[in-house]
Amino acid sequence: MGLYVCLTSAATRQRHPAKFDLITSDPPISPYNSSEFKSQIAVTMSDPDKQCSGTDCNNEARTLQCPTCLKLGVKGSYFCNQDCFKRNWTTHKVVHKTQNASQLYDPFPAYPYTGSVRPVYPLSPRRPVPKTIKHPDWAETGIPKREMRLSRSKWDLLDVKGQEAMRKVCRLAREVLDITAAAMKPGVTTDYLDEICHNACVERESYPSPLNYNHFPKSLCTSPNEVVCHGIPDQRILLDGDILNLDISLYHGGYHADVNETYYIGDKAEADPDSIRLIETTRQTLDMAIEIIKPGVPIREFGKIIEKHAASRGLVVVKTWGGHGINSEFHPPPWIPHYAKNKAVGTCKPGMTFTIEPILALGGNREVYWPDDWTNVTVDGKRTAQFEHTMLVTETGVEVLTARLANSPGGPIPIPEVANGNTNGKVKQ
Repeated sequence: MGLYVCLTSAATRQRHPAKFDLITSDPPISPYNSSEFKSQIAVTMSDPDKQCSGTDCNNEARTLQCPTCLKLGVKGSYFCNQDCFKRNWTTHKVVHKTQNASQLYDPFPAYPYTGSVRPVYPLSPRRPVPKTIKHPDWAETGIPKREMRLSRSKWDLLDVKGQEAMRKVCRLAREVLDITAAAMKPGVTTDYLDEICHNACVERESYPSPLNYNHFPKSLCTSPNEVVCHGIPDQRILLDGDILNLDISLYHGGYHADVNETYYIGDKAEADPDSIRLIETTRQTLDMAIEIIKPGVPIREFGKIIEKHAASRGLVVVKTWGGHGINSEFHPPPWIPHYAKNKAVGTCKPGMTFTIEPILALGGNREVYWPDDWTNVTVDGKRTAQFEHTMLVTETGVEVLTARLANSPGGPIPIPEVANGNTNGKVKQ
């Protein structure tokens, strides 16, 4: 999706003790959800003359430091060994709660949230992109000036050179999505995932397209549970039972790529029939729409297929958001609705590159914005899921430029029959 409809919305709204292990590369686990918290101890390069923080312990601390204290900026939390850290955990963790309470906050405490998700601030500082990497025009000003001047009736058809450039940037986008998705698990923050994504983009000499697009503050969109789209990565940790959409866009070699998937977080999510029905049906609607792409197929046909299959599973299409063209511009025409009886004009032509990215909801399809003017959530607080690919129309059909790889994280799981309204407990393959 990138941040397409929010460009229009921006103008309209006038906003131009547990398990103790040594940490290796995993992030420290956040302290403010005690029911899910697994404590760990970090190996750091510290002063060997530091005294252990354990109660009544006079040993030298050497190189062991509490990882949560590292994350919260608490200094001096050194321990002599893991056993000492474990013995002192009950008293030591009070430091985390005190420090955390003074640093993490809800920026909109009076806002009537519709579901369980809350923003957890402060946001981390904007991550830099080296000047040696080609930047889109909004990187400095926050305004996509070229895109705003585009004709909505003119569609670009890519030549061989442009098609090869799109293949490359889409391959890179798939790599970045898979790297970011592999880092998901209960206990990590969405800001940590943003860091993973950002660094992976930079390593591939790519600019993360969402960064500063209409002043969006992060390098990807993270949308959990009732968040429809465009969630801002922050200090909220992922919980066992969440579902999470990762929406990744790259700019490389003068071209953009756009891809997103919704994932299960932890075993609880993979055991929830409604979440499975939602995610797998959404995945299927995208696949079914892709199957009919070929030259001459009307753009309006995709929505008919998507909404029909969604309704057959008791789900609704969120109609505000749609697919879009993508090439050297982030969101050029055409606009691609995901619902039936739409009035989209035009047909598929060889050389066209565009996205299809349906969003389905368990409840109603009405949405509302959080006060950050980005995070879009369902009015009834029910969950949504989304999937997206970037496609190239060929002479005979379609090429899915952001297709999953054999080792891509996630992937489909069977839908329980009970999730389709039956109660016999059988599983629908």
